[in-house]
Amino acid sequence: MHFERHRWHSPALGREMETVIFGHAGAKLIVFPTSYGTCWEWPDRKMHHVLGDHLENGWLQMICVDQVHTDGGWYSKHVHPGARAWRQLQYDAYLRDEVVPLTYHRNPNDFFITAGASFGAYDAMTFALRNPGIVKRVIGMSGMYDIRGQTNGYSDHTVYQVNPFEFVPNEHDPHRLAQLRRQDIILAVGETDYHIEQNHQFSGLLWQKGIGNALRVWQGFAHDWPWWERMLRLYIKGHD
Repeated sequence: MHFERHRWHSPALGREMETVIFGHAGAKLIVFPTSYGTCWEWPDRKMHHVLGDHLENGWLQMICVDQVHTDGGWYSKHVHPGARAWRQLQYDAYLRDEVVPLTYHRNPNDFFITAGASFGAYDAMTFALRNPGIVKRVIGMSGMYDIRGQTNGYSDHTVYQVNPFEFVPNEHDPHRLAQLRRQDIILAVGETDYHIEQNHQFSGLLWQKGIGNALRVWQGFAHDWPWWERMLRLYIKGHD
């Protein structure tokens, strides 16, 4: 299986960031780690083997990115919520202006999918909804999408920009709404997951804006890697 490792100093983030890529061609799957994970989390969990046939046949390319939640981001609790949200905006710029162009140098395919589990689902969903002209499909597994859970309910203009629960209901631009309505949005969550109600609410918020989505409720808690492996394998081609 084709493998690449890239590391550079990110202008957007002001620090070294690393990205690992599996596969040589096909649709581009950008995957986000859980709360404290790195770009090596998905490989360590053998997720490239879960998608092995897709990667080896050139149907899919998996791009594993780092996170900044512990570097001024959402898990840096000593930092003001507005500043943590600003860090998320910098991360958005890093993905849009650095990671996405890198992928085009390696693979011309322009079909982007984002995916993540647990807190990684927030990153996958937020980047997708903020950049609907880039991302065509998003798979959120066991996700939390109202970032005010990390701010004790606090919000301001900066938090708003990276909180799907706030910016989606207030999107009125016809062009952006048309792009969002063309996305394939999949929300997969366990029936006893602590985020189940929020997933129901978020699905409803999207539908209220005419943004179609598939809410898939799995039996049990389903908030762990064995379930996420099955979810990813099932939904990578769409919302069956």
